[in-house]
Amino acid sequence: MDKDLLFLQTILTDEMVAQGFPLVYKGPLNHQTMTFFTSMAEEKIALRCSDASVRRKVYHAMVEMLQNVTRHSSDNDEKGSGNGIFVIGERKNYYYVITGNMVKTSHVRELEDNIEMLNSMDKAALDNLHKDQMRFGDISEKGGAGLGLIDIIRKTGEKYVYQFLRLDENSHFFILKSTVHFS
Repeated sequence: MDKDLLFLQTILTDEMVAQGFPLVYKGPLNHQTMTFFTSMAEEKIALRCSDASVRRKVYHAMVEMLQNVTRHSSDNDEKGSGNGIFVIGERKNYYYVITGNMVKTSHVRELEDNIEMLNSMDKAALDNLHKDQMRFGDISEKGGAGLGLIDIIRKTGEKYVYQFLRLDENSHFFILKSTVHFS
């Protein structure tokens, strides 16, 4: 466990130094922190990117992925905030959003299967899945209808990169990355 988290921390630190991340955050995520960080990131991206379509896609991915952490982290604090990490950065021809949070081991297989299914679908299949989920999707006990991950991959057109780091027999640390390419 500690070795994996140390590796993750080292990678993030190296990336921050090399790439000059616009934003890195670790801690409780709730509506107030989400609003603060999305606003800050949106301003920084607006200074660097004139393409409104790219900015909208990055903003959308940020909001949806942060909502996933606040709603689905298995490590919520006493106020109901989801604990996790949030990173947004820029490479030569794309922006990326990374989130990380704890999930119960019992949810790993289903989450991994869902991501693999989404990664294997083309745009038409994703659009159909989105429509079906809008019409027939059940609202979970946490208030979601399963649209967030579908919507991000539909709008960005890019496959997810993800990893589950086993923390103990009951929990994993889930890392999810979404990218938005620009010219």
